[in-house]
Amino acid sequence: MREELQTAETARSLRAITDELSGRYLERDDVVRTLVVSVLAGQHALLLGPPGTAKSELARELTGRIEGGTYWEILLGKFTSPTRMFGPIDVAALARGEYRQVYEGRATTADIAFIDEIFKCSTAALNETLGLLNERLYHPENGGAPIHCPLISAITASNELPTGEDSAAIYDRLLVRLEVGYLVDPSNFAALVRSAVERPEPAERTTIGLAELRHVVNVAVPAVAVPDPIVDAVCTLRASLRRKELVASDRRWRQSMRLLQASAFLAGRQEVADGDLAVLTHVLWNSPAERPLVEREVLQLVNPDAKEALDLDDAIAELEVELDARAGRSREELSEWAIKEANKKLAGAGKRLTAMRSQATTVGRSTTTLDRVITRQRAVHARVLTEALGVDASLVQAQL
Repeated sequence: MREELQTAETARSLRAITDELSGRYLERDDVVRTLVVSVLAGQHALLLGPPGTAKSELARELTGRIEGGTYWEILLGKFTSPTRMFGPIDVAALARGEYRQVYEGRATTADIAFIDEIFKCSTAALNETLGLLNERLYHPENGGAPIHCPLISAITASNELPTGEDSAAIYDRLLVRLEVGYLVDPSNFAALVRSAVERPEPAERTTIGLAELRHVVNVAVPAVAVPDPIVDAVCTLRASLRRKELVASDRRWRQSMRLLQASAFLAGRQEVADGDLAVLTHVLWNSPAERPLVEREVLQLVNPDAKEALDLDDAIAELEVELDARAGRSREELSEWAIKEANKKLAGAGKRLTAMRSQATTVGRSTTTLDRVITRQRAVHARVLTEALGVDASLVQAQL
């Protein structure tokens, strides 16, 4: 009973950490939650996006909430040697005729790791990096017995997708793939700019202990039940994706089940529910171009409103493309299009999305996708108001 109470308290702390980070990093709610789920599942994640999107800062802030754990971080380059990652040669011992490596402070002893520019891993370090990610093993330079590494999870980051076979091998080992872009909501961007000159109030900073985390990863999450209807839904999803020539390996599907269990645990449940399937949106694509297709198939299993929300997203995207195409035309023509067509459609989409979100909240469904589409609607609507109708940017929020 005491252990159950402790586990429940740990779950509450993890939810608090998720909420705190989501409040700090704008438009990153889904990214933050999925990263936490990835760590709880004992899996590795990739943050993929351009420079300046707080990938490194977010990874450090999350891993810094784990007390008592050994944290290791590295920025990889094409000439990074295995010894720099896993332990340098002990020069003093070498002078005595002994060949030893110093493992302290390296990947070999890390509980949590952040690996920046993961796809720039050198050829020399490739096999050992794969061994760390796959089996949590390191094979010493002197050919001694493999060393077991205590790594729970690695968060990795890159500005670009892998281009060669070596980096593709690492890419395949990163179960969770998260796209991180620049802010799109004008009000969020304004808040970001203000934060550069305002003195922030001290924020709450919930933490958990390493022992608590290991218990969750090794005991509590694997104990979460996966009912037959969830297994059936996963099988249905696999068949649906294969019909669209989106094929994931059997290993990836199998590892994904632990993500579903971790998602349920984070939500405070002892059984996987339909809403947990949404995490698969970040698992089953290889290129960013495939992600919307995967998202549509996954969400149709999770949320009956998903198709309408994604259809609205497509319509909003088309309006943004048209706005770009009309940029070189006269202001009068642009204004006429905005008044007669774009503004009306965007306002209608905003009202419908808000109503759908309210309904989803009432019945306890995930609003992650709706929140993303709402953010896009607000961003495109703001562009129409400022670029086509000349509304003062400072008044855009009031207009919306």
